[in-house]
Order: sequence, then structure tokens, then C-alpha cells
Amino acid sequence: MNAKTLLLMLALSVFLMISSLSVNCEEREKIELKPVLLVMDVQNKWMPLMADEDKSAAPQKINELIALFREFGHPVIRIYHSDPKRGPEPGTEAYKFPTSIDVTDDDPKIVKAHASAFTKTDLEQIMREGGQNVVFLCGLSATGCVLATYFGAMDREFTAVMVEGTLLSGNAAYTKVIEDICASMTIEEVRETLENPFL
Repeated sequence: MNAKTLLLMLALSVFLMISSLSVNCEEREKIELKPVLLVMDVQNKWMPLMADEDKSAAPQKINELIALFREFGHPVIRIYHSDPKRGPEPGTEAYKFPTSIDVTDDDPKIVKAHASAFTKTDLEQIMREGGQNVVFLCGLSATGCVLATYFGAMDREFTAVMVEGTLLSGNAAYTKVIEDICASMTIEEVRETLENPFL
């Protein structure tokens, strides 16, 4: 485990330990990370607006991440953006994810009209009912909806993690900045975390 992964795991550990301070230290067992993957706004309307560098690499990495979550039996939630003024209208081709993205109709679906997937949606309720405590994020836009959802998750006392190489924005340099400032995990580091989910 490299230093970056160790720091991220330490941050997750501190956050979850603080969340459980009400439990007597003698009774407290190891905390289990219960992750969920949010695949954000990878829709036909928005994809052409993303930087070519991001579009060439991120879709394959998103699929790797989806496959990893399925391998470990963790939920994958599809997030769709549909603004009343800008669209896209549900049911249209512009609204859909490209067929190259490996989501299925069985994956839970959230439709949002705001940047954060938590604002005026059932996402928080779904996560609380499912017992999830860690949100992994991929998709677009790294500088917009993904970033807003990242902070929205933390505002609701979930741990939020962006995944390097799975994000897109209109400028690939901005995508990299977001990955850096949010201390994103690589897919390999996500795998290590899923393999060792107890803190």
C-alpha cells in the first residue's frame, strides 16, 4: 500500500471513528466501509462537451470501476441530469448514457436538476437505507456536478472519494486539478480498499 492510499485510508478511518464516538470503546468493533459507486451524468448530451483527452480514456476506466464494484457486490447508482430549461428530456437519446458505458437497467437511478446528486433527490435516503457510508465518484463534470456531489456527500457526513482517470470535464487540465486537490484514488487503490474494508 503506497503513502497516498495509506493517507486516504487514515482519513476514512478518522472520519468513521469520529462518527461512532457514542459507542463505548470496549464495545466498538472494527468499522466496515460500505461503499457505493455513483456514475455521474455520462449522458449523450454532455459527452461531446468534454475534453477529447478525457473522452478518450475515461469511459474505459469508468467501466473498469463499474466491473470492480460488481465484483465485490457493491451498488452502482446511475445519476442523470435533466434541467427543466436546458434538458435533456428524459426518454430522449440525448438523455441516455452511451451504450459503451456498462450500466444496466437494474442499477438504481437518480434524476437530478441541480449540480449535486443529493439536492432534492432520494440519494441520501437510498444510501442510508442501504447502510452505505462511502461514496465513490466517477463521470462528469469533474469541475461541476461531480465536485458538487463530492461536497454534498461530505456535508451529509458520508466519506467521498473521487477516482482518478474516471472523471471528465471540458478541460483536461482542470480535471487533473480536481483529481489532485481531492486526493483521488486510482482504480488499483480502490481495489485495495474494497479488499480490506475494515478499519
